[in-house]
Amino acid sequence: MNLFDEKIPELSSMKTYPKQLFYSGNKELLRSKKISIVGTRRPSKYSKTFIDKIASALAKNGITIVSGGAMGIDAVAHNGAGCSRTISVLPCGIDVRYPAVNKNLLNNIEKNGLLLSQFDIGFKATPWSFVVRNELVVALGDVLIVGEAELESGTSRSVEFALKMNKEIFVLPHRLNESAATNRLLSEGKAKAIYDIDEFVGKFISSKEQVSLKNEDEFMSFCSLNPTYDDVLKKYPKRVFEAELNGEIRVQNGRVAVNL
Repeated sequence: MNLFDEKIPELSSMKTYPKQLFYSGNKELLRSKKISIVGTRRPSKYSKTFIDKIASALAKNGITIVSGGAMGIDAVAHNGAGCSRTISVLPCGIDVRYPAVNKNLLNNIEKNGLLLSQFDIGFKATPWSFVVRNELVVALGDVLIVGEAELESGTSRSVEFALKMNKEIFVLPHRLNESAATNRLLSEGKAKAIYDIDEFVGKFISSKEQVSLKNEDEFMSFCSLNPTYDDVLKKYPKRVFEAELNGEIRVQNGRVAVNL
């Protein structure tokens, strides 16, 4: 755990530059191109699937994902990007694992990626510290992606920060009566919808650099849906063992997820 002694240019967009900023992990990630992803703690399967795909596609093309380490969209974004290509901004002391359910994820990010916190060692998260955390998450990214959110939610506060900072906002297209906050952003012209992942990724890199998702095989596409290990084993009995050994997939709590 260390204290930053240098200025981070992106944070100049915050209302007040942090008085202190602790870090643990690979601070070189701060020099890379970054995109922030936020959203509800209770996302739909649709939102989880496509945020995972987007985070993975961006990370494969050298873009670092910034999120808040929470359950739901945050965790999906971190996992989708892979711990070595993600920054988690905490609402608590950098030594505190909150939420506890994400303890292993946060430990892996600390080991391979980067943890950031404005709070003293041992500080426990409070309602106001989440707001402070959200502003920092938004400030670090070149743009903000909102995976799914309802009106008057904590994610909506992140959107307010993005608008004040003149950050471009992108959202997933949702059906009526779902993700009311992102649908309102679209209707008010304050956000753009992501209809094509390759096209979206292409906005931030040159066409020569882009690693296309269109060449993914059926096995990897199926695994990106976060199926149970038993389902994958039944459908692809030969491929699953090879993919696990090669590090293409990981098994957590009986379910399969795609690695970088």
